[in-house]
Amino acid sequence: MQNLNDRLASYLEKVRALEEANADLEVKIRDWHLKQSPASPERDYSPYYKTIEELRDKILTATIENNRVILEIDNARLAADDFRLKYENELALRQSVEADINGLRRVLDELTLSKTDLEMQIESLNEELAYMKKNHEEEMKEFSNQVVGQVNVEMDATPGIDLTRVLAEMREQYEAMAERNRRDAEEWFHAKSAELNKEVSTNTAMIQTSKTEITELRRTLQGLEIELQSQLSMKAGLENTVAETECRYALQLQQIQGLISSIEAQLSELRSEMECQNQEYKMLLDIKTRLEQEIATYRSLLEGQDAKMIGFPSSAGSVSPRSTSVTTTSSASVTTTSNASGRRTSDVRRP
Repeated sequence: MQNLNDRLASYLEKVRALEEANADLEVKIRDWHLKQSPASPERDYSPYYKTIEELRDKILTATIENNRVILEIDNARLAADDFRLKYENELALRQSVEADINGLRRVLDELTLSKTDLEMQIESLNEELAYMKKNHEEEMKEFSNQVVGQVNVEMDATPGIDLTRVLAEMREQYEAMAERNRRDAEEWFHAKSAELNKEVSTNTAMIQTSKTEITELRRTLQGLEIELQSQLSMKAGLENTVAETECRYALQLQQIQGLISSIEAQLSELRSEMECQNQEYKMLLDIKTRLEQEIATYRSLLEGQDAKMIGFPSSAGSVSPRSTSVTTTSSASVTTTSNASGRRTSDVRRP
């Protein structure tokens, strides 16, 4: 019985210590739940949400800006392709005009050569005409002298053919033929000269028009090249801006992801701690339940023992000293109280 009382007292001490530890754990769990609750100011994630929303807005703005820049780059590329196509067309037109000009220059050279040849032919014909006139005049003089000599010699002869008239007719015929040839040559020369002058003026006008077109094409080409260089410079600047924006927002996104990973790690750590505390709490509740069951068992045994002691007082006086000591030892009172939180505590009091 003494051993039973000692065991009961030790169990009651353990129960009291476990109840105190349980109360401390409940207080800690309650505090932890209060700290981890969404309404707790210490775990308020609203600043993070605001930062996340701001970063999302910035990312959205950067994405829109990036798309706008990409669209501008595409437009610049299309404009550059259009300008390149125009440049190629203008270059082909310029080459065609230059080829036409070269052809006209060859025609002009040929016409110049033809004109020179015709002028030389005209000079040669004029020289030949002058030579023929000179020869004709000399022949006429000689023939006249011969006729005069014959007339003087044959004065008394019978009248014959009028040589003077014949010579005059022949002279008139030759002069008419020479005049006709001269007029034909002059007409042919004037016609050819007019034709050549017309062709030269036409070719000169075409050359001047071609030169004007070439000047305009060169000016247009220079303007297109300048605009192309400006578009390429703007494209390079926009690409650099896009790269810098992507790097900056990638770094910010990496920082945000690191912050989110840190918060998730803290949350997982808190969850693991909560699970451990819940397991400890369940284990302590199980121990408390078993101890309460044992206490109830010991209490029922003690109450039964007290009832036996009260029901047989006469027999208790004739018991041996050992029995008396046992009875005295077993007469310890067990007081069970309830505190404000509904927990029951048991105290063993000995006389």
